[in-house]
Amino acid sequence: MRVGILGGSFNPAHAGHLQIARLARTRLRLDQVWLLVTPGNVLKPQAGMAAFQDRLAAADGISDGRHIVATGIEAALRTRYSIDTIIGLQRRFPRIKFVWIMGADILEQLPRWHHWMEFASRIPLVVLPRPSFTYRALAGRAAQRLRHARLARSAATRLAGSSAPAWILLLARENPISASAIRAADEGVVP
Repeated sequence: MRVGILGGSFNPAHAGHLQIARLARTRLRLDQVWLLVTPGNVLKPQAGMAAFQDRLAAADGISDGRHIVATGIEAALRTRYSIDTIIGLQRRFPRIKFVWIMGADILEQLPRWHHWMEFASRIPLVVLPRPSFTYRALAGRAAQRLRHARLARSAATRLAGSSAPAWILLLARENPISASAIRAADEGVVP
């Protein structure tokens, strides 16, 4: 089984998350995409963060329950960092070939993650473009350190079976939707 993991706060879950999940599932020929709702993100402030159960319910609301599935398994694993989550998932599901799905904004932030190079050496990555982040991310530290592991887009259907480190940038229409903009609009703030 081939599973893509789209991790995040989902504060709130929105159509952009669903678009990315569907695109990755189709282009990488994944059996499922898991919307991995984190109980807490160490890189984001807790102020303004909705309750975990509310965020999980919102992610479940955009999932189809079959090909795109919302999960709070990170809470069950009691992990705080993505590297620990991946280690836990790979131990719990040794027959699943996982791929981590991220936007270019996350690729740019990747060097701030706990043990980020070990993370990249444990799971293949698929990067999707994000407005105003894509070119910066490709010139950034993570892309440069991992340039030897970048695969051609034509290898997308083989990414899940690739040995990490391996990553691909998929070409896709950039979606301007962001959770922070949605929250700002809900609060009547102009971003």
